[in-house]
Amino acid sequence: MVHFVVVPQVYPFIVIYLINFMKAGIVQFKASTKKNENLTKIISYIIKAASKNATLCALPEFMMFYTDSSQTPKQLANLAETINGNFISKISKTAKENQIQVVGSFYEKSRRKDRVYDTSFIINASGKVISTYRKIHLYDALGFRESDKMISGSKIAKPVKTSIGKIGMMICYDLRFPEMSRSLAVAGSEILVAPSAWVKGNMKEEHWITINKTRAIENGCYVIAPDQVGNIYCGRSLVVDPYGKIILDMKKKQGIDFVDIDLDKVKQIRKILPLLKNRRPDVYPTLKF
Repeated sequence: MVHFVVVPQVYPFIVIYLINFMKAGIVQFKASTKKNENLTKIISYIIKAASKNATLCALPEFMMFYTDSSQTPKQLANLAETINGNFISKISKTAKENQIQVVGSFYEKSRRKDRVYDTSFIINASGKVISTYRKIHLYDALGFRESDKMISGSKIAKPVKTSIGKIGMMICYDLRFPEMSRSLAVAGSEILVAPSAWVKGNMKEEHWITINKTRAIENGCYVIAPDQVGNIYCGRSLVVDPYGKIILDMKKKQGIDFVDIDLDKVKQIRKILPLLKNRRPDVYPTLKF
């Protein structure tokens, strides 16, 4: 979306600023254990985002269905799908029909018995899956063991150029590892999108907010982090701008909210605070341990 803003000055001329921003829809909801029920909700959110002229609809981790501790690895594996399965196909069809880009995640079948990938995807406005990323940092911490049911990915997906900006993909627990976001930023990411299901707990919301702000500040980029709410998850879906300002906090509500993404702000912040440029990768390896 392009806006022309005419600003009168003291001097006898007019300065015209070209502001180029895109609208993103951020979805926060409580996934049930029923895949089809969640798919219906997801499709309705995508349609609503498009009706509000959003360029992107970002959805949370584990949106396919909620899996509790009683669900066995085999049961989860049986419900998982391939990238060409019904779940992603229906989302792709909706994206194409509504001319909107979609970022989300799903349980992807793997070749390893009774294990699945936690996989995020980007679908373009033509309904084509243009990138996928398999979560590399499984949440084996604070009493949880995702590796009991999942298998980790083995590579970071290259940032993808989209009409809203160059997107780098992360998933939830990945946010705790600054090496990953820095690698994506150095590779050209202007926006980090991290579908999440952040588990409740002592200081967990404080960690969530601090980490999202830090990843945005240290990389001079937007961070979009749609989160699950309800069940065992804390909500607080966030969008943080390149200078660390929270421009959206969905608190505990279910639904969809919208923010404007201004890529000029990424350029401006990276110019006045050139953290990526000022790095010293030539020196860091000299530390021996």
